[in-house]
Amino acid sequence: MMGILGAFVFTAQMINFTIPGTGSSGHLGGGLLLAILLGPYAAFLTIASVLVIQALFFADGGLLALGANIFNLGVFPCFLAYPFIFKPIAGTGARNPGPGRIILAALPAAIIGLLAGALGVVLETVFSGITSLPFKSFVLLMLPVHLAIGIVEGLVTAAVVIFVFKTDPGLIFVFSKKSQSPKAFWRPALIGLMLVALVTGVALSWFASTHPDGLEWSIARVTGSEELQGPEQGMHGVLSRLQKKFAPLPDYGFRIGSEGAKTESVDAESTWPAVNAGTSVSGILGGLLTLALVVLAGILLRKGFIHSPISRK
Repeated sequence: MMGILGAFVFTAQMINFTIPGTGSSGHLGGGLLLAILLGPYAAFLTIASVLVIQALFFADGGLLALGANIFNLGVFPCFLAYPFIFKPIAGTGARNPGPGRIILAALPAAIIGLLAGALGVVLETVFSGITSLPFKSFVLLMLPVHLAIGIVEGLVTAAVVIFVFKTDPGLIFVFSKKSQSPKAFWRPALIGLMLVALVTGVALSWFASTHPDGLEWSIARVTGSEELQGPEQGMHGVLSRLQKKFAPLPDYGFRIGSEGAKTESVDAESTWPAVNAGTSVSGILGGLLTLALVVLAGILLRKGFIHSPISRK
């Protein structure tokens, strides 16, 4: 389940949706959805695996920022939004929460989790000491745009949870803590999510918004550039160059040129939908790599090679 849902979240994150009236876009974080379906600890491990694959194979997120990204997209939704907001509102146990209650719980949980993560980005950036972004201007741009993104994430999260609940409520951690059948892989809800992940990675990712995401948009409004330039010397520079050189599909596209900084996907941004093989290959490969990494981590946990706070029955 963790591997399939990790692949689903990976491909879902490839689809940026436009935030009307802003010129920016957003994408699903996925941490809250994973926590609802898997429980907080398994969800945290899964979203961390997604972010590791993105950084190592697609140069999406700096290597030195990986810990911060995992904290912002993992800790806040899994250990704040899920237990303290979604769970109390949605209820637990065998009761049928109904679609209305799921939506009512998912919306504030997604919004607060995402706003906490956005505030974390602002504080981490300001306190990093390598940028001169003014706190007030940065936070006043980041929070409103991520509020809008959080509303969409809440609705998408609720839609997926409702689908799974209607198809097989036993798969949802918050509503049923019964151990899963060894044949859970073949249950209808998981098959549906696998198919959605495949279609999303292969084709729906072509229709992602070409607008900068909420973070890039906020940085551009403050500095005039969508990306912050880190130090070219020291560890920042070394890891940045290594990432650009060895990531096989940087920016989710095939390399063009020796430096690998420019990709087929980047060129395709001038047209919409951005139909290209690089994006499709990235979606399939990223989903499979995420699934493999999560399953490997699960095997190591079950074999006792690494320790986990997840209880085993």
